[in-house]
Amino acid sequence: MAEVCCEVVSQREVVTESCEPSTRAARRRRMQLRRIKFVSGVGTVVGTAEPMRKRQRVELLEDVVRSGAVEHHREGSGSGTNSSSCAPRRAKYGMTAVCGRRREMEDVVSIQTEFLRGSLGHETYQFYGVFDGHGCSHAAVSCQDRMHELVAEEIRMVDTGSMAMAVRNWEGVMKRSFLRMDAEVEDWRGSIRTGTCKCELRMPNCDHVGSTAVVAVVTPDQIIVSNCGDSRAVLCKGGVAIPLSTDHKPDRPDEMERIEQAGGRVIYWDGPRVLGVLAMSRAIGDAYLKPYVISEPEVTVTERTGEEECLILASDGLWDVVSNEMACDIARMCLRASGGDGDESVGYETEGHARRGSDKACCDASMLLTKLALARHSTDNVSVVVIDL
Repeated sequence: MAEVCCEVVSQREVVTESCEPSTRAARRRRMQLRRIKFVSGVGTVVGTAEPMRKRQRVELLEDVVRSGAVEHHREGSGSGTNSSSCAPRRAKYGMTAVCGRRREMEDVVSIQTEFLRGSLGHETYQFYGVFDGHGCSHAAVSCQDRMHELVAEEIRMVDTGSMAMAVRNWEGVMKRSFLRMDAEVEDWRGSIRTGTCKCELRMPNCDHVGSTAVVAVVTPDQIIVSNCGDSRAVLCKGGVAIPLSTDHKPDRPDEMERIEQAGGRVIYWDGPRVLGVLAMSRAIGDAYLKPYVISEPEVTVTERTGEEECLILASDGLWDVVSNEMACDIARMCLRASGGDGDESVGYETEGHARRGSDKACCDASMLLTKLALARHSTDNVSVVVIDL
């Protein structure tokens, strides 16, 4: 997003304008140009007729997200890389995704609030995923389109089809789903939506594209998190920040040992990188770096005790500049401010006014965390999902 904002006349200058020569007054009036916002990828120019004070970039984030110029995330398999939304009935969440200081938006978010409805008993499971692409966005978009479907297929393939059996096999289910997703990304011509890939014309045999993936399946009794890359999931429980995933960085001792045993090297070039190229040791895609970069996720299964407050999923654009503890403190502050008397419908109306309730609190928390990341000079795309537990 870029802004064009010329000189803004203060109130004192406006009052004394009539006492100045007409030529100077006319020149000043000409300088009072309209303030215009340009949102990349959107054919809409949003302007305000009255002069406004100059503001920092982070202060404009809420205006842009609420203005409707950013594409709204659709439930299901639709796209929507820049969005802010809240969950419908039963599931309460808030999500914000912005391009930040990058030229292109390569983060995507997938949210399925009625995941596996009716398949495993009478309970409704929820699926949340944050995918941070690199090289191009098509690997992340493919994950957004297909990951929840692959997980559902793997669960339904369990022999007995019972909920108990599926729970006992969560680790195997998630690992098989990630491996299948990786295979589909490598065969990206068959899995990518037509017209969404920007690297097709530049490089027909594109094998340098990949994406991180942090996925959470929330059930009435458990929280299952699968992570591949440096996106992260953090649980706020009883006022304590509990990481449910560990970043896959090349300099992590066990990851460095695995890479070296496979014949690769970790080279420090603006930080630790696999072969001096990729700043993460696991990702979906990146065929040219296999077998050093793998797509096998680490899976954690957390039993719910009723003390859980919220779950935060975010790309490294947030975690590079905000600690787990600070993120949880901000989310808890927003949830407590709502008072728990939530409206389970959409958190933001079309006019940009917020409804009351924990949906609004989750939206406020995700937006506040995104603003904080930009204020702390995060140089990456920032995507944040806050789930009220």
